Formats: sequence, structure tokens, C-alpha cells
Amino acid sequence: MAYSQPPKRTGLPREVLKWLQSLDLSFSPKNLRRDFSNGYLVAEIFSRFYPEDFPMHSYSNGSSLATKQANWTQIEKILMKQHLSLVKEAVEGTIHCKPGAAEALVQEMYTLLTNKRIKTVQEGELDFTDRSYQEQLPIVARATASKAIKNNMRLSEEMAEPNITAKQQKIQTIIHRHVEQRKEERSRHPKRFGVKPTLGEQAVRLPPTSVQNDTDLYTKASHTSNPAVLGVKTIVHSGEIRHWQVDTSALLF
Repeated sequence: MAYSQPPKRTGLPREVLKWLQSLDLSFSPKNLRRDFSNGYLVAEIFSRFYPEDFPMHSYSNGSSLATKQANWTQIEKILMKQHLSLVKEAVEGTIHCKPGAAEALVQEMYTLLTNKRIKTVQEGELDFTDRSYQEQLPIVARATASKAIKNNMRLSEEMAEPNITAKQQKIQTIIHRHVEQRKEERSRHPKRFGVKPTLGEQAVRLPPTSVQNDTDLYTKASHTSNPAVLGVKTIVHSGEIRHWQVDTSALLF
């Protein structure tokens, strides 16, 4: 059985493509996910607007993780001097070649350098996971927890993060998101997963009539100052201590 392929979010608006072509870059980007990951083209784009701050001889057009980190470190330092910034999630996603990250980064640079807004730019939290693809698949074909970790965490991410605790937090986030999706699937399709209602859900809930009657009785007794009217009888115990007990039979007439 063949399922739909993961969505390839490689399209850019026409105005952004024309803008890239007008910059006369050293090579035309064909695969955005691959060509923008090392940061070389990003530095070249900024060099068209800040030629003195982005000398291209300081950047290498390589594909290794060390080359990517060196290029992006220089870019971030210079952007901080210019009081500019790029979305961290888009940068991290572009470095690790996540789907849709390079497109979001290019559109952000277009907005930053031209002061023009694009309707297709994602607003709010950027999501570079495979959630949208998993939702298109049948339930039986969706990823397991281990497959979700493999799909949403690249090998380059593990190599770039030396802190074991940070790696574990990323993995826990992926697992937590996977468990929440499974819970949502079970709530949507209880028959498919054989979900049985609990005893609390099956129990018939009746209004607390007895408690309400006792409350009304106490309220009536507290508003009446004459005990004889309510049929109150006195009980005397040892030590000359008197206790008043309400005779409920006197109220039921």
C-alpha cells in the first residue's frame, strides 16, 4: 500500500524569487534546504547590503558541520553589531536541513532587508516537525515513538549539541508530543483502540437531595428564636449541661 509522500515545502513567493535573482549571487540556489544550510549564501545576501561587514573571503562553501558552525557564528556576530537578528528556530532548522526552515529564513531576510511584508510568511511559532505529514497518514501507518525521534531529530543536531542533558530534553519533548498525539487519536477514535469507559463515566450522577434537605432544615431552625414552636425538647445530662436537640417530627406538618 502506497501512502502520500511528506510535503515538500520548497516553494517561495514569486517576488522573493525575483529578489534573489536580482542580487546576482555566485550561484543560483536550486535546493534551498541544501544550499542555505552552510550559511554561505546567507552571508553573500547580506554582503550586498553590508559589503564592509560581510567579506566573503571569510566564509567557506563547504558541507561539513564544522564549516556550517563557523559560518553561522560569524553571521550572528555581525548581525548583533548591526542590531539585526534572525529567528533562532529558522536558523537551527536551516543548519540541520529541516523541511520548510530555509524557506522561512529566506522570506525573513527578504522582509528584514527590503521592509516589505509577505502574506505567506508564517506567523507565530514555527513548526519544522513531521506532524502535518503524520496527520495525513492512516492511523496504522503513523510513526511510533522511536520513529518520531528519528524523523524529528537529525544526526547533525546530536553532533552539534555536546550537552547530554540538552539532548535528553529534546528527545523528551519529541516523545511528549508523540504521546499527546496518541491520546488525541484515542479520544477521536475510541472504538478503533477499544477504549472502554471508566466506572466513574458509567455511574449515574443524581442531585444531592438529602444534603439539600438537611441544609434547609438547619436554615429554618436557625431563623426561629422560640424552641417550643419548633418542637424542641431539652436533654439534661450530668454536670447540669443542657443540650438542645431539634425534634424534626414537629417540622413535618
